[in-house]
Formats: sequence, C-alpha cells, structure tokens
Amino acid sequence: MSSEMSPTCIETCNVERKQDLSEDEKEKQKPRLDEGTEPISKRQMKKLIKQKQWEEQRELRKQKRKEKRKRKKLERQFQLESNSDGNDRKRVRRHVVHSTLRLIIDCSFDDLMVLKDIKKLHKQIQRCYAENRRALHPVQFYLTSHGGQLKKNMDENDKGWVNWKDIHIKPEHYSELMKKEDLIYLTSDSPNILKELDESKAYVIGGLVDHNHHKGFTFKQASDYGINHAQLPLGNFVKMNSRKVLAVNHVFEIILEYLETRDWQEAFFTILPQRKGAIPTNQGGESSSQSKQSAGAECGSDSDYSEEECSRNETDSPSQEEKQDKENSAEPAANSALQ
Repeated sequence: MSSEMSPTCIETCNVERKQDLSEDEKEKQKPRLDEGTEPISKRQMKKLIKQKQWEEQRELRKQKRKEKRKRKKLERQFQLESNSDGNDRKRVRRHVVHSTLRLIIDCSFDDLMVLKDIKKLHKQIQRCYAENRRALHPVQFYLTSHGGQLKKNMDENDKGWVNWKDIHIKPEHYSELMKKEDLIYLTSDSPNILKELDESKAYVIGGLVDHNHHKGFTFKQASDYGINHAQLPLGNFVKMNSRKVLAVNHVFEIILEYLETRDWQEAFFTILPQRKGAIPTNQGGESSSQSKQSAGAECGSDSDYSEEECSRNETDSPSQEEKQDKENSAEPAANSALQ
C-alpha cells in the first residue's frame, strides 16, 4: 500500500515544493521592486526636482535663443537694406549706438592667480572684446592694472592684442583713471542690488579666477577704496542648480544684453549656459523672497567667479549664434557655477 502511494506523495510534494519556490521567488522580487520606491535622501530628491525643472525649461530657453537669433537676423537685414553702401560690415557698424557706460575689468589680482588661471582670464577677456565689438550697444571697455603674468601671457599667445580697437588698456589702477563717485564695483558680497544700469557710471568687474579661494576679496577692496558697490539682480529673476559663480565674460555679456533689451530676466536667460539649470524664481516651489535671501551671499557679479566657466568658452572670438547652438545641445552638469 505504501509503495502505491509513493508516486502520488512524490508528485504532491513536488507540486508543493514548486509552489513554495514560486512564492519564494515572488518574495525575493518584491524587495527589488520596492527598492525603487523606498524613501530617498533629501539631497537626491532635490537633484531629481531640479533635473525635472531643468527639463521643463529646456524648450522655453531654446525658443528664446531662436527668437533672439531671428530678431538679430531681421535687424541685420533691415540695416543692410536701409543703406546702399557696398561694404556690408560698414553698413552694420554704422547703425551701432555706442553706450556711454564704462565697463572695467580690474586686472590687479595678478599675484593671486597661478598661470593656469591667468590663461583662463585671458580667454575671458578675449571673449569680452569680441562680444563688445559685435554688440549693437558697445560699452566703453577698459582693462586696468594691465601687466605682470597677464600681459606676458598675452604677448606670448595673442600678439595681436596691441592692435585691438575700441578698448582702453591701461597699466594704471582704475581708481587713478576714474572719479571715485563714478565707480561702482560689481561684487556678489555687496548688500546693494542693482536695479538698472546708469550709463554715466563706470562699472568694475574683478578679473580674478581663483576658484573661490579669495571669496569676498573684491568687496573688501571696494570698501577699502571707498567705492560704491552692488551686485547684479540675479537672485530676483533666476534660481540655479549650481553655485552662483559667473565667469568674467558672462557678467560682461549680461550687461551688453541688458543694454540692448532693458530686461534683466531676458539678459540672464540669454547668456547663462544651460548646464547651470537656471529657471525663473516664480517656479520650482521656492518663493522669490527665499531666492533674494540667498542672493546676497552667493550671487551677483563678483570677480570671485570663474571656475570651469572659461574652459567651456576657450575660443578667441566665436559667434554668439555658435555659442548658443552649442549650449542648446549641452546636457546639464552638476558643477560649481555663478556669480
């Protein structure tokens, strides 16, 4: 009798064993599925939220750049059609309206930088010069305290700088060239937020690429010289997923863009690289007041900016459209950035 029951028992046992195994497999799979839904850290959650915000703003920023290119193209066509002169470049330049605003890059920090950072500053100055030459409202451009490592590097790698036009390159300190009451030092540490540009003033950008090793240095210098100071209103319009450290050329270009549009938000979103993940302050779940509170400590246009920014822009005089096309295709990076 027992021998007859054995096959049945064996079969039953096998079925039960298979059921047990399938249940075990299901149980093993459940934790794996649940792993993706387990609570993540606050830092990871913030990264996911910022990434989502960046993606949502991607098309908007791309559209803004397209509209700007179209607008400039139409302006150029109008300028060309409105003049019968045979030289196209002269026809375009003839319609340029020069601004009386003076924009100074203070190069008095030579001894605070290593050669690698001096080279980055040189590239940023090249970019500023190129953008000012093609701007519809070019500023009165000054390089002051020009000498030391910077001059040596320019002599060795860019001998043509001695033939640059529409720029004042001076070995003197800016305080020796301008009236004190006309000077405004742009520094992120300033409690004063710049609401608009006064074209009768001279704005100073610190030419310091130091990876934030000398934070607050430019503000201290402005205070020591008794010079007025202010920060760009970045925190009033923009939130970013990275440190608010801008390269010298970005501050310069933002000012050029503002002179053309008279709109800070448009200037910021036209110039800021997409990798910074910038979004308007009225989006992303944080209030404008919170952004303003953080602005005083981190953003503005300090000479402490620079970081990797210039390494991304190391071309002597690329066109604005080429730069924007590259930025449109760039993916966001978790990097340090902006002032």
